[in-house]
Amino acid sequence: MPTTPLHHTATDWGIVAVFAVVYLGMFLGGLPRLKLDRSGVALLGAIAVIGLSGLPVEDAARAIDLPTIVLLFAFMVVSAQMRLGGFYGAVTRRVGAMPLSRNGLLAALIVVSGALSAVFSNDIVCLAMTPVVARLCLQRGLNPLPFLIGLACAANIGSAATLIGNPQNMLIGSVLQLPFGGYVRQALPPVLIGLVLLWMWLAYGPGAKAGSPHPSPLPRAEEGANSPGVEEPVFDAWQTTKGLLVAGALLLIFLFTDWPRDVAALVGAGVLLLSRRLHSSHVMGLVDWPLLILFMGLFVVNHAFETTGLAAQAVAWLGTQGVHLTDPGPLLVAGAVLSNLVSNVPAVMLLLPHLGGSGEQAGVMLALVTTFAGNLLLVGSIANLIVADLARQQGTVIDWKRHAITGIPVTLLTLAVVWGWMRFVG
Repeated sequence: MPTTPLHHTATDWGIVAVFAVVYLGMFLGGLPRLKLDRSGVALLGAIAVIGLSGLPVEDAARAIDLPTIVLLFAFMVVSAQMRLGGFYGAVTRRVGAMPLSRNGLLAALIVVSGALSAVFSNDIVCLAMTPVVARLCLQRGLNPLPFLIGLACAANIGSAATLIGNPQNMLIGSVLQLPFGGYVRQALPPVLIGLVLLWMWLAYGPGAKAGSPHPSPLPRAEEGANSPGVEEPVFDAWQTTKGLLVAGALLLIFLFTDWPRDVAALVGAGVLLLSRRLHSSHVMGLVDWPLLILFMGLFVVNHAFETTGLAAQAVAWLGTQGVHLTDPGPLLVAGAVLSNLVSNVPAVMLLLPHLGGSGEQAGVMLALVTTFAGNLLLVGSIANLIVADLARQQGTVIDWKRHAITGIPVTLLTLAVVWGWMRFVG
């Protein structure tokens, strides 16, 4: 790694400017005065650096980690199959029908949300479960707020248990070539402890008393506005069984074989697209194409920025100050801070190039930290925003203050668990 200053050209500084604007867009969720979300910003950033540097399109394509894109797409198809089969809603209703106390029901929903998010997309789990949980609480005369915040936080925590639970874990597993079973063995204990801490806080801590105990439905005109989660699919036993069989087979392949995960997942997605009942356009309509574009755009922008040498210089300078990103402490702080500044996927993309050769432990810590950090603020993860949006349509307001009562302490506690586990046990 170079430690001497490099001579930077005007092109380099142009790329740096584009990089800065792109990550400003990641921080703001878009760019002021422009109708651009994060995906649009990343795409335009990629176009800009290609134009500035004269980077051949073939080289830009090679900067994209294709196995990550393929794996992400394939599991979006699997998750879409489960949602269209009505699986998530059926499971939630089954839990709600159990004769459980308030805290028992809370524990059951946290377990279900965390477990489903470890295999399927945590965003889709929240999208499908939120309206059902809100209605269930109202029918039982319970305050929905702790249950809905618990749903979002549990989905984030649970998704860290595997290398397929969320996009950033898929990226980390692909780039660092982490073994699936080895990752699960290291990540599962902190995840389970985190879910227990979340339940304890919501059952007995200040989180149990947050919010109004008597939420009321919104006027009819507001229900369903801009909400893909209101129309709940009818449970289809065959489609659900088909999806569960494919997901189960993929887990067994990941755990007990060395087959390429992206290829196996793509074959599984292909099997699910062969259907006489679900039209492929319905399944493909639930694929998060903007997220795939976000990934591809950031791959190209980050690759261009790496070629300027500035990132390597910055990391080398930190090393001279005794700060090494491969050490647990600096990695935890950098992962948590960046995840809340620019979101967890861009944060992982920024940090990954500087973890090469650092071993499996650094990859596991990065995955856990960037995922758990998503619970800190309401805007820290898409799952949080999905739950807040759908909860509002059911008459329950989750603003940043109400979320912070649970999100901040739970995040700090779970990050402390990660630190202790990886430092002394893992």
